This record gives sequence, structure tokens and C-alpha cells, in this order.
Amino acid sequence: MSGKVERLEDSLNHVLASRLDEVGRLLEDQEANPFRTQAYRRAAVLLRGLPEPVDALLLREGLAGLDRLPGIGHALARMIAEYIASGRLRLLDELRGAHDPIALLRTVPAVGPRLARRLHDELGIDSLEELEYAAHDGRLAAFGGIGPKRLTAIRESLASRLARRRPSEPWSVARPPLEDLLEVDRQYRSGAAAGTLRKITPKRFNPHRQAWLPVLHVRKGEWDYTALYSNTARAHDLGKTHDWVVIYYENDRAAGQCTVVTAAFGPLKGRRVVRGREAECA
Repeated sequence: MSGKVERLEDSLNHVLASRLDEVGRLLEDQEANPFRTQAYRRAAVLLRGLPEPVDALLLREGLAGLDRLPGIGHALARMIAEYIASGRLRLLDELRGAHDPIALLRTVPAVGPRLARRLHDELGIDSLEELEYAAHDGRLAAFGGIGPKRLTAIRESLASRLARRRPSEPWSVARPPLEDLLEVDRQYRSGAAAGTLRKITPKRFNPHRQAWLPVLHVRKGEWDYTALYSNTARAHDLGKTHDWVVIYYENDRAAGQCTVVTAAFGPLKGRRVVRGREAECA
């Protein structure tokens, strides 16, 4: 009996459920929207009671099959698919203070260590979804060091890896209004400066285990947002840990992330801009 219990607890459904429970607990500890917190906990309960492995359901019915599960919705379906594809939940990593975007980009076969760092530093790409956006909106084609063959390899690798996460191409997925993202950025930096935000203890670049990283959870319109300062190696190297703000967003239909920075050059120099949406900011 104990062997069966151990195998059950080690199953994908139960491991993923425990991750979603942790997201819900961390959101509750950080005083996020209680409805958002409960959504993760309900998803965890559902996964534990699912009569088949969730990856089998995804393989058979795609993202739509996850979306049809009661109480899941598109954003949570994508998060489940993300975990099945990569074994990681970016939101959980960020809430734990353990997110490493450069290491994530290096998992793409056509992207080496140097290119991963340049993509993050120069284009502000922090996720595989953002990389796929850039691969199709012209940014990678115009980026030095990425020729046609490498661009094709990146596109094909991401298409295969992310195919089951989305019912449509990622560059057509809804994104929050630009003005809302900039307002969340303003609200976050204002609260961080005033010392009114809850602080978490990052696992990375924090040898003394200090709770220094402010976190903001806020809802605007139909979107839930989580904002934190970037805690990456490059942000520390450039002294941008209190400038670059990573914002996670989700609603019932979509989820994603972006980075807001102070523009260092060009017509928007000195202004806050959303990386990848500079034209809209202008």
C-alpha cells in the first residue's frame, strides 16, 4: 500500500497540484486577490482528482481539452501546459525569487549562452513566448548575429516546444492595455520606494537571505498583475535591480509577462517603456 501511495504522490498530476497549491499559498501570503488565490487551489484539487494523467489529456485534446476542465480557464490551462513542456512554472519561480531568464533562453537549441544574454539584455526577452513574438515580428531578423538559418531553427524549435500551449499563434494573443502596464509599473515603484509593499526573500543573488524584493499584486479591469523588480544577473551587473520591473499578467483567456524599463536612448530616453512595445509607448 505504501508503494502505491508513493507512486500516486509522485505522479505528474499530484506534483503539478502541489506546485499550484504553492502558487496559491504564496499569493495569499502576499495578499493577492483572494479569487485569484482560490483559482489555483481549485485547480490543484481538480488535478488530484483527475482520472487520467494530465499530460495524456493534453496530448489527446490539446490546450482546448485542459480549458474545458471545470474551473481551469485558458490562463491556467496554459500554465499547466507550460509545466508539462518545461517542468517549471515561471510565476512560481518569480514568487520564490528563483527565475533565471537567460538560463531559460539557453534551453532553445539554436540559442547559445552569448546570444541568450544579448536577447535578454538588448531586446528584453525573458520568456520563450516573448522569444517567439520576436521571431515573427521582425526583431530577431534585424538582430545582429541571427541569420536566416538560425532564425528558422529558432522558429521551428519554439513551434514544436510551444505547440500545445496555445490554440493560436502567440503573436496574436491578447495583451493588457499599455497604459495599464505603465500604471502598474508606476504603482509598484511608488510602493517600493515608500516601503509599503510586502517583501520576499529571493533565492538567487541573495547570499544573506534577506527579504529585500518588493512584490505587488493588483487587479485592473479583467487582468490580474504581479510586479517585481528584476532579480537577474544582468540587472545586478548593470545596477538595474531597482529600475527593471517584471510584470506578470493573466485573465481567463491569456497570460504572459513583460519588462518595463527606463529608456536609455532614443526619443523616449528617460521615459518608462515596455520592452517590445516601444512603438506604442512613443
